[in-house]
Amino acid sequence: MNTISRRAFLAGVAGGAVGATVAGASLDASEGPSHRRLPRWRGFNLLEKFWVPGNRPFVERDFAWMAEWGFDFARLPLSYHCWAKPDDWYTLDEAELKEIDEAVAFGRKHGVHVCLNFHRAPGYCVGGEPEPVSLWDNEEAQRAFAFHWGHFAKRYQGMPNAAISFNLVNEPATVGIPVYVRVVERALEAIREHDPDRLVICDGLFWGREPVEALVPLGVAQSTRGYDPMPLTHYRASWVEGSDRWPLPAWPLRESDKVLWDKERLRDKRVRQWRALADEGVGVHVGECGAFRHTPHGVVLAWLRDCLELWKEAGFGWALWNLRGTFGILDSERDDVAYEDFNGHKLDRAMLELLQSM
Repeated sequence: MNTISRRAFLAGVAGGAVGATVAGASLDASEGPSHRRLPRWRGFNLLEKFWVPGNRPFVERDFAWMAEWGFDFARLPLSYHCWAKPDDWYTLDEAELKEIDEAVAFGRKHGVHVCLNFHRAPGYCVGGEPEPVSLWDNEEAQRAFAFHWGHFAKRYQGMPNAAISFNLVNEPATVGIPVYVRVVERALEAIREHDPDRLVICDGLFWGREPVEALVPLGVAQSTRGYDPMPLTHYRASWVEGSDRWPLPAWPLRESDKVLWDKERLRDKRVRQWRALADEGVGVHVGECGAFRHTPHGVVLAWLRDCLELWKEAGFGWALWNLRGTFGILDSERDDVAYEDFNGHKLDRAMLELLQSM
């Protein structure tokens, strides 16, 4: 594990843009990325600070491996519980924040864009233990949410958008559009006070599935998901009630002789509306995608190929959930994969090569 001083980190901030690609062409800080046009970033979610029991430093080798394999994007879903307490939102643990600094520095070193995301924000998390109050209707939670993003904006002030972006809150579910817009506006005000040009990405509503037209005037990009159909992607997922009773999935997904989901339905129901948003001049990225380990491997690969082809057609980048773990290409614990040994990890070579091809 490499460590860096705060001074060395800040010196690196001034050192120039990390490389990025759009359909194979390089971008520098002067010509991209922006909320109007995102590179077709491709990569993985890294889960070191996804929740407190698993909280640990990020690992440089993950960034090195991603770059070696041709990927250029790391989304970091973060729990604010790692650096603050739910009963004290305004005291920040500098040692924990330095570990996020390290991840950003690893990204710059290896040419991997780092997207910071609040998976658990003051007042909201899509899963796990609920927060004591709701971000959507509590004034103090909204103030704390803006405070935390303002801190990150000040911390990374002036770093090029090719190196880092902010993805405000993971998968807002059934909150009303006006409320969501108001919360986003408040966070943007705090961010732009310190860093007016910072690239900000907002998840769509209904767990990232639906684009939000009302966010367009705010100058933010938007993020969607690649988790449909859920009876395929979350088959036997312990956190999804009833998934252990779903039938073994196939692709296309059928019920009797009726096709419920196939590539054309994905295009019509999950890609078309996001492509229309992109045509309005809004950058779009698939912030999470993948299928849990109990779905048959051949089914996952067939489904994933169709998703990747659709996103490539639309010009969207993507980030698999995750790199190492039960959705990923390393140590996924699938029972039906002929794994390859890779530096002490079990590598799903077939999935890796599919991802590299798209």
